[in-house]
Amino acid sequence: MEKKKKKFSFPSAYTVLFIVLILAVALTYIIPAGEYSSLTYDGDAQCFLVTDPKGDVAELPATQETLDKLNVKADLEKFIDGSIYKPMAVSGTYTSLEQNGQGVVDFIMAPINGVYETVDIMLFIFMIGGLVGIVNHLGVFNAGIGALARVSKGKEEVIIAVVTFLIALGGTSFGMAEETIAFYPILIPIFIKSGYDAMTGIAAIWVGSSIGCMFSTINPFSVVIASNAAGINFSEGMLVRGIGLALSVIITVVYIVRYGKKIKKNPQLSVVYDDADKINEKLRLEEQKDEYEKMPLQFKIILILFFLTFAIMIYGVVKLEWWFGEMAALFLISAIIIGILGRMSEKEIAGVFISGASDLVGVALVCGLARAVNILLENGLISDTLLYTMSGWVEGMNPVLFIIVMMIAFIILGFFINSSSGLAMLSIPIMAPLADAVGLPRDVVISSYIYGLGLIGLITPTGLILAVLDMVDVTFDKWLKWCWPLMIILAVLGIVMLMVQIYL
Repeated sequence: MEKKKKKFSFPSAYTVLFIVLILAVALTYIIPAGEYSSLTYDGDAQCFLVTDPKGDVAELPATQETLDKLNVKADLEKFIDGSIYKPMAVSGTYTSLEQNGQGVVDFIMAPINGVYETVDIMLFIFMIGGLVGIVNHLGVFNAGIGALARVSKGKEEVIIAVVTFLIALGGTSFGMAEETIAFYPILIPIFIKSGYDAMTGIAAIWVGSSIGCMFSTINPFSVVIASNAAGINFSEGMLVRGIGLALSVIITVVYIVRYGKKIKKNPQLSVVYDDADKINEKLRLEEQKDEYEKMPLQFKIILILFFLTFAIMIYGVVKLEWWFGEMAALFLISAIIIGILGRMSEKEIAGVFISGASDLVGVALVCGLARAVNILLENGLISDTLLYTMSGWVEGMNPVLFIIVMMIAFIILGFFINSSSGLAMLSIPIMAPLADAVGLPRDVVISSYIYGLGLIGLITPTGLILAVLDMVDVTFDKWLKWCWPLMIILAVLGIVMLMVQIYL
C-alpha cells in the first residue's frame, strides 16, 4: 500500500522566531560592530551625560549651548521635563568597535533574557487570559455574541468599519498595540458568528492598530518623541498625516469588507479555511444555538463591567500614564468582581482564572522570543552600524529620491528595532540633520520614520504579529498571503503622502 505523503505544514511562531534568532546571530559576525555616543539627562545632578562607545562617561552642563555643540537640535526643556527620557544617539560620533559575534551561550540565553525584559507584558497577557476565561466559563460571551449577531444581521460590514476605525484611533493617539491583545479573544468570535472567518477579525484589529501607528498624529511614543529628538513641534506635518490616516482607514475597511463578502459567499475561499476547526477549538467556539432569546440581567451587568474594564484601561493609559503593571492589576480585579457577580465560589474563580491564563502561556512566550532578537543585535553591537550605513545611502540625494529611500531605510531598521521610541531616539538625531542638507523640512523625516516603521510592523516577527497569530492558531504564511497586497497599497499611499508633504 502506497504511503500517503505528508502535507507541508508551515512552522509555528516559535520556530519562525528561532530562525530569526539564528539569522541575528549570523549577522553579528557579518556586519561590522560599532556604536554612536549616547546622550542622557541626569535629573539628580542636573547635567548631561555623554557615554562614548568605549563606555567612558563625560559630564556636561545642562545648557542649550551644550546641545548646540553636540549638534543636537532638541530643546533643553524637553530633557528637563522628561519628554526626552531615553538615551539619544549623538550625530557624527559613530565609532567602529571590535567584532562582538554572539556565541552559543548568547543564543541560548537570549530567549531567557527576552522573557525577563518582557515580563510586564507577559503578566498583562496572563491577566487577560484569566478574565476572558471567567467570562467564557459563565457563558456570557455566547449570549452576548448571539445578541450582537441578531442585532447586526445584514449590517455586518458596520462591525468591520467600527472596529477598524476605533482601534486606528487608539493607534494614532496613544500607540495602541500591546493593548489590542485583549480584544482578540472577544472580537474574533463575533466576526466568526457573523459569517466571516478569523482572518477578518485579526485584520480589523491588527491592521487597524498598525495604520493608526503608521499615520500617528499625537502618539507620544512615536511622532512626539521623534519630533522632540528632531527639535521640531510634533504638530508639523500633522495635517498631512491626518489625511493619510483617514485614507488608510477607508482603504483598509474596503479591503477587509471585500474579502469578508467573498468569504460569506464561498467559505472555501478563506485563507484559513483548512484551519477553521482548529481555530474554533482554540477560541472555544461551540456549534450551538444561543440558548437565550433575551440576555439575563446578570449577564448584561457582567458585560457592562467587562467593557468598562477596557474603557478604564484606555483612560488610565492616556490620562494617568499607566503601564502594564496597572493594566494587569485592573484585569485581575475585574476578573474577581465578575466571578463574584457570576456566583462562582472562591475555588472556582481561582481554578478558572488559572486555566484561562494558561491558555495564553504560548502567546506570552512569543513576546519574550521576539525581544530576544533585539537583545542579540544590541549585544552584537550592530544596530548602530545598520543606522550608520543607511544614513550614508541618503546623503546628498535628490529630495524626492531622498525621502523615498529614507522610508525604505526605516522599513529595514524597523524589522530589527521594532520599538517606536527606541528607533526614534537612535535614528532621528542622525537622520533628521540629513534633511537639512537636501533642503527638506525635518517633519518629512518624521513622517518617513512612522510610515516605514508602521508598514514593516504589519509583518515583522520581532513585533507582536506572531503573538497575535498564536492566540488564534493561524500560521505566519497565511497572514503574509492575506496581507501583502494591502501592504503594497499602504506603501504607495505612504510615498504619495510624503510627496504631498514635500510640495504642500
